[in-house]
Amino acid sequence: MPVWVRRVLVLCTCLPLSACAGRQSALDPQGLQSEQIRSTLFIFLAVSAVVWIGVVVVLAAGMLRTKRAADRPLDLHQGYEDRAGRVVLWLGTATALIVLGLSFVSYAGQRTIFAKDEKALTLKVIGHQWWWEVRYEADSPHKSFVTANEIRIPTGKPVRVELESADVIHSFWVPSLTGKMDLVTGQKNELQFTAKNAGVYRGQCAEFCGLQHAHMAFAVIALPPDEFERWREHENRSAHSPSDPLGKQGEALFRARGCALCHNISGTLAGGQLGPDLTHIASRTTIAAGTLPNTPATLGAWISDPQHIKPGNLMPKMPLQSGELIAIIHYLEQLK
Repeated sequence: MPVWVRRVLVLCTCLPLSACAGRQSALDPQGLQSEQIRSTLFIFLAVSAVVWIGVVVVLAAGMLRTKRAADRPLDLHQGYEDRAGRVVLWLGTATALIVLGLSFVSYAGQRTIFAKDEKALTLKVIGHQWWWEVRYEADSPHKSFVTANEIRIPTGKPVRVELESADVIHSFWVPSLTGKMDLVTGQKNELQFTAKNAGVYRGQCAEFCGLQHAHMAFAVIALPPDEFERWREHENRSAHSPSDPLGKQGEALFRARGCALCHNISGTLAGGQLGPDLTHIASRTTIAAGTLPNTPATLGAWISDPQHIKPGNLMPKMPLQSGELIAIIHYLEQLK
């Protein structure tokens, strides 16, 4: 088989890859704001493509035109100069109109992206190295609760996210739902978005924030409004108190081995604030900010040696016996 044929075949086999998309894609909008961002992108892309094609055509015409003979004088009469001036004027006018048109498109898009709704569900997200604290705050303290690394929202309802950082600069980005916004220490930023369809949308810190920046992910889980209200009511409840001997042993070890100094579990003596809230950790889909799926095996691996999985994070290696580890895992698995 000729070499050129093999090259063409290899190129053809690569074409299907252009249809692939990751779990987070700005080209697969599932929210009002992300739809506006994609529309603005395509308009800019189309206009830029037309301008680029026009420039290439003019350059090609200039390169392929018949060369002027050496003894032929330049055409410098007044009519030629007038035509050249008109061409420059029309091109300058077209450029100005294109810039103004794109500016208007950008302005109109930003009005949608940065629109504010006073009736929006308000959350507070605080970035830590390297995890996300999520606070659902209400007028009544007993209706407020804290979770971590997962944000559940109702579909069809605006959600306003207030962003703060506890240490360095982070950036909140859920490409399928909205654009990104930085979290800056000592500064309060906010963005608003609306999820149109139920689903799980991956988010990511989009600003380099240290060694484990790549492992600082989160999930936005959009639920039907009635299902969201049931979840919210459940999250307001205190943690499940174990009734079996192994669960009680795990709860006691959780306090005795220092876990309670960093982690909070509502309704218990564990009231630490340094690490993620674990009140309903068994209901979450991942642990370690999207690094691992939430299973007994991965939970045990994380508790045993978090520095091996996520070097540099604040959680130290826990010197636990196998029986103690099993008891703590059993206890945490009941926190749903």
